[in-house]
Parts: sequence; C-alpha cells; structure tokens
Amino acid sequence: MKVMNRLDEHTESYYAATANDLQEYPCLEGNVEADVCVIGGGYTGLSSALHLAERGYRVVLLEANRIGWGASGRNGGHVGVGQRRSQGDLEAMFGFDTAKQLWDLSINAVQLVESLIVRHQIQCDLKRGIMHLAAKSSHDKYLQDETEELRDKYDYRQVEYIEKEEVRELVSSKRYLGAQLDFGSLHLHPLNFALGLARAAVSAGARFFECSGVQGYSSSSPFTVKTARGKVKAEKLILACNGYLKDLEPRLAGHIMPINNFVLATEPLPEGLAREIIANDFALQDTLFVINYWKLSGDNRLIFGGGENYTRRFPKDIRSFVRKYMLRVYPQLENTAVDFGWGGTLAITMNRMPCIGQLQSGLYYSQGYSGHGVPTATFAGKLLADAIYGESEGYNVFSSLPKVEFPGGTLLRWPGLVLGMLYHSLLDRFGS
Repeated sequence: MKVMNRLDEHTESYYAATANDLQEYPCLEGNVEADVCVIGGGYTGLSSALHLAERGYRVVLLEANRIGWGASGRNGGHVGVGQRRSQGDLEAMFGFDTAKQLWDLSINAVQLVESLIVRHQIQCDLKRGIMHLAAKSSHDKYLQDETEELRDKYDYRQVEYIEKEEVRELVSSKRYLGAQLDFGSLHLHPLNFALGLARAAVSAGARFFECSGVQGYSSSSPFTVKTARGKVKAEKLILACNGYLKDLEPRLAGHIMPINNFVLATEPLPEGLAREIIANDFALQDTLFVINYWKLSGDNRLIFGGGENYTRRFPKDIRSFVRKYMLRVYPQLENTAVDFGWGGTLAITMNRMPCIGQLQSGLYYSQGYSGHGVPTATFAGKLLADAIYGESEGYNVFSSLPKVEFPGGTLLRWPGLVLGMLYHSLLDRFGS
C-alpha cells in the first residue's frame, strides 16, 4: 500500500497516510433545506445519511472537521459480533429474550458492514476473524464457558475455544492462556471504510459539508441548525457526535463519558515475522479491562492499541506510551521501528450499552458505543434511518434499553470514572 505524504487536517496516523481518497467537501455557506440534517461525519452519521438518501430523502450532513476525523477514522478496525457487554451480563440485565435479540442484531451489524463494503466496492483491507485471548486463569475459564453457551444457547457455530499450546503457535506470546476464535467477526482499515461510506452516500444524493461545526439548533421541528456561515432547515435532525458532542446537547451529555485511547503502527514487518506473531491474520484482543488489541495492516504493519487516559490531553509521546504495552505482548519487537502513534476520543456509557433514541419529535440520536463502534455505530445509523422511514423493530430494541446518567452529570463524572478505572487497572495487574 502506497503511503501518502499529504495528511490534510486528519490526525497524523497510519490510516490518514494510507487513505484511498481524502475527498474534500465544502464548508456550508448560506442557507439550505433538507428533509433530514445529520450532525457528525463518523460511522453513525455516514450510515444514516447513506440509508436515508437511498430511500429518497434530501439529506444534509454537517461535520465540524473532516469526514472520519474522529474515532471512526482512528480506531483499531475490529468488527466484532456481540455487544460491549457479555451475553451473560445482558441476560442478567434484561432477560434472555432481550439478550437474544441484541445478539441477533449484533450479527446483523457485522453483516451490514460486510454487505456495504461489497455493494459499494470499498477498498478497506477487509479480513475475517477475531481472537479473544485470556490474560488470566479466571478469564480462560470464562472464555471456555462462553464458547459453549454461544454454541448451545445462541446457536452460534462460528466460535471455538483453543488451548494455550495452540494459542502460542498462533500468537507467539507467552502472556496468554487459552483463547476464543471467532470466525464470524471481521477487521478492516477504519478510515477507508468511513470514506467509502461517504462516497456512497454522496453518490446516492446526500450533501456533505465539512469544517461546518454546529453552534446550535432550534427547539422544535422544522429545525434550524446554525453554523458559523450558514443554516440548515430540516424536518428531522440526527445527532451523531458521540465523544465529540461536548455541550451541543446538555440533555445527552451526561449519559456518555469521553475517554481517550491510543494506537501505534510499526514499520512493515518481514513476512516471516508477521506470520510468527499472528499466524492466522486474525485481529486480536485480550480480556483485560483496559484491553490491548492488535492486527496486521494490509502492508504487514502491526497496528497495536493499548492504554487509555481520561483527561482532555493526549500523552506527549504517544508512540512510547503505546509501545510499552506492545512489548509486554511481543518483546521480540524490541528493535522494530514505530512509524506512527495517534490517539482518539470515544464515548462510553455507564452500562456500556449504546444510547439510542429520540429526545423529542423529529430529534434522533445515537452515541456511547464503548469501544465497539465499527459495527454498532454503522448499524445504529441504519436503525435511525429505519425509524425515520417507519421501520422501527431493531431501533425499538435499542431505544428501549435503560439510559443511565453518570453520577454527578458532566461536572462530577470525571473523578468518578478515574477512581473506577483505577480499581479495574489494579484488578488487571493483580487479580487472577
């Protein structure tokens, strides 16, 4: 894959450097009208714009920076089945019937990502398979039990458990015990997937405006959405801002917590070394609370994510910050150069389930994917389009889930989160 020198306004990441087509869209100037105005140019906004435009709606999408500029263009590229919470947790929280609905919808979400890539011929290094690696003996037992339950209770046959010896053959790391192989999940180049969705939406008739941050909107439909240089008048409004919502909508801000996650990309690895560390070319993630996750890029770089922080600032040296996590897994990469290091902001919820719904008539939103955004956000965009169109079965499942506000709202959520994360990081280090 050819590496570009021109990064535009995207963060200096491997993804931006290998973007297929950093198409520039105009800034909104003057007044326009639409059936639906979408705020946010990540997966949720792009997917909703695409599915609405394909159904004949006049769609205007406003993005404060560039399309795919946020988490949708910076993440690890894992497209996993399931929700952010385990099926056992979901059964305890909502009962088996709802847990089964959420499982089936997660399968639909992964299938949607793949079908969009195929239908719109999006070149995004699509590969199959995710491996979940047990970091502790209790995690190993959990993966064994979950594999059996997924096969027996949910009739999911694309998953199997493997023992420690086979794990070491596939991963070449002594850090992990058993593992769960998931053949139904995918992984990809996330920014190129986002850019492909954008091209498809524009081809279907949607109008995109970049560098058009929203300053506010009127209180009822038809909505008037204001930017620095223009206005959009629309019957329906979709908020698809996620971790970048800030103070645009106070009624939603307290339900999510923005946190930062960090990723590196090594130099291209020799073929032998690449196959040594990931023999089956799956994406991998471990079972720690603050997970490590990694995969090989289309040109054999190791894309490795590790470490979080909960402030508004990124580490000064992201490459070094993430590299220490990588070397705990692969000390054999001590002399491997790290070419890129970058961070991004995502949004988590209290119950780690997406927060989807309608604030009032005509005002829809989706946010809080808690690190499971590639399939979930893409699917959420379709569900919002379905709800506007009048087909709301899947939307109703998610919109009916409890929406838990962080204690203390936006003012006190930060110290509470830091204390909680400190507790879980201690469990990661010292628990069994």
